[in-house]
Formats: sequence, structure tokens, C-alpha cells
Amino acid sequence: MAASVSSWIEVSEARLQANFRVLVEAAGAETDVLAVVKANAYEHGAEVCSVALARAGAQWFGVAEVAEGVRVRRALDAAGFADARILVMLGATSTDVAAMAGAGLIPVVWTGRQVQLLGQSAKRVHLEVDTGMGRQGVRPGAELDAVLDQIAAAGLELDGVMTHFCAAEVAGSAKTRDQERQFAQAVAQVQSKGFAPKWVHAGSSSSVDDPQRDTMWLAELAKTVGARAMVRTGIALYGYCLPIEGEAGARIRGELQPVMTWKTRVLNVREGVVGETIGYNATFTAEKPMRLALMPVGYSDGLRRELSSTNAKPGGWVMIRGERAAIVGRISMNLTMVDVSAIEGARGGDEVVVLGDGVTADDHARIAGTISYEILCGVRGGTAKDL
Repeated sequence: MAASVSSWIEVSEARLQANFRVLVEAAGAETDVLAVVKANAYEHGAEVCSVALARAGAQWFGVAEVAEGVRVRRALDAAGFADARILVMLGATSTDVAAMAGAGLIPVVWTGRQVQLLGQSAKRVHLEVDTGMGRQGVRPGAELDAVLDQIAAAGLELDGVMTHFCAAEVAGSAKTRDQERQFAQAVAQVQSKGFAPKWVHAGSSSSVDDPQRDTMWLAELAKTVGARAMVRTGIALYGYCLPIEGEAGARIRGELQPVMTWKTRVLNVREGVVGETIGYNATFTAEKPMRLALMPVGYSDGLRRELSSTNAKPGGWVMIRGERAAIVGRISMNLTMVDVSAIEGARGGDEVVVLGDGVTADDHARIAGTISYEILCGVRGGTAKDL
């Protein structure tokens, strides 16, 4: 438990490891699972989560940037997992190539310039192919041939080939099927140029969750080049997964458990008088006697302002003494009021669950009109520590 001034985050190692095991089983024996720990492990604490996942058997970790990878490497080395592989999914810049090499990180590349920048600093790379995401990656065809030629000229080992799906949350998506076809063609193109990658990877948490998908297609594709298949899972590790549009059911979502608990403490409890307004712009007026608890968290800590309430529109809630306490009025930068009228004995110093059992990131996301990813990544509750 590592406290900031106003709140703290607790991370359950047991739940994190259980979620990883669910993903491993769902992915199948012929497909490995890369644990995505970018964005500070979705604000769960990258170092803590990486070590916990390594203890559960994870051998691959995905970060966004080199600096993240260096921190994860140090944590894994200190815990005795020096053989862990860390993939830098945004590649390396000229300012951090040396740090990348020193930490033994594996960069993703997709342009000739990136290959030239690496020089002899990287022994191996993973090549991303753009099959329809339209974001990062080399296009199949002439562009792919050119980058492959530069990888060969630089003497780099092409350790893996990857792509990323843009419609993984749509069951039976024609777009995803088209991306699969394009990726298979790209892998064949890579092989035709004399490369034999050890890893072929695509897919995310949603790809594993979709019960209509044949997860063996990736393993079969990998076999064509004598490689191992791999999926890159992020949000599901932490207990969440976006709904699959048009699905008949979910493969893993019901088995996942939220890993993060975000907590604070009540500053004080006051009596609300009938007719008294609460918060900025007086958007809530007490229509009956109330007991109101003040919490030292607000939107600067990641508690979304969209969770505010008015008399006509309910907002979010927190958990105090195992019961719901509704947010009252507008959430401020550092302070939030909640209704504890029905919670017997509520008082200053009581522990408050802002996010966790009883109030999930999905709950926050539904009210705020966003996704659980953004809710989790927005939490600023201090540095997480394993419990």
C-alpha cells in the first residue's frame, strides 16, 4: 500500500496471476501470451505487475517506450527473471537507442529509417505490418520488400512479425478477416525473402475473448514459417475486456477479476440542511436532511468529472463500509462529496473504495461515456504496491 497525499492504489497479485492463467488457457497450448504492461501497466504499476506476471509464467512483456522497458527490465532482473523478453512497441528514437541496447530490449520497426537508426545497437527486431489499422506498420508489397532488404543489409535478426487488428471488438468482422488474409500474405512475403522469424503475433484481449474466432488460425500461420504464435493481451490482465459487438457469448470475460482497488479516506462528515446547495454551480440542492462525507479526491486524481450528479441526474458512487455512497454535486479538482445518510456509523477516517469491488472501471466508463482503458489509465492514486 503506497499512499499519495490523498489516496492510494492496491494491486492484487493473486487476481493478476489468475487473469493471466485464464488468458493462457483461452489462447491455447500453441499460442503464447505477451503481457502488455505499457502506460505503467494501465496505472497498476508496471514494475510490480511485471514481476507478478513473471512469477505466473509470463515470458514476454510489451511496453510502449524504451524508458518503460528499462524500468521493467530492472525490476525483472532484480526478481530473478533476467531471461524475460521485453518488446518496445513504439520502437526507439535516436536519444534512447543506447538505453534500449543496454537493457536488452527488442524494438518494433516498420520503416527503413528506424532500421538505419538502430545500426548495430539491436541484435533482433520485430517488424510490424499494417494490414488495415492505418496507424503504424509497413504496408505489404513494395514497402515491405524495401524494409526487409534494409533489415538484411543491417545484419539484424528478424525475430518476429506482427500486426494489429482495428475491429477486434466486432464478432465475425469482415475487416478482421481481411486483415488476417493480408497478414498471411505478408508472412509469406517475409519468408520468400529468406527470413525465418521465431514469432508471429497478432490479436489483443478482445481477440482472445471473442468466442466466434478460431484462435488456431494464428498458430497455423506461424507454423508456415516454423515460428511460434503469440497474442498481445493488456486490459484483460487487469480484469476488464470491452464488449464484443454481435457476440453470442464471451469466452473469458466472466472469469476475469479486477486487479486494482483505488482507495481514500473520509475527511469529515457533515449534516446537510434542507435547501442547502452542494458544490460548484449549485447543481445539487438538499431536498431532505442528509449526511455528507467529504473525500480528498477529485478529477486531478482521475475521478472523472462526468461522474458528478444533479437532483435530476444521478452520477457515480463509491463504497464505504461495504455500501454504496452516491456522489453528490460536482466533482472538484481535489474534493468530492458523497451521501452517507443510509450508512450507519460512517465517520471521518473511514476507508473509501473509489474503484474496486462494488464499483468498477466499467461502471465509471458507462457513466462517463468512455471505456475502461481510459478510466484505469487516468487514475493517479500513488505508486501501486502488491498486496
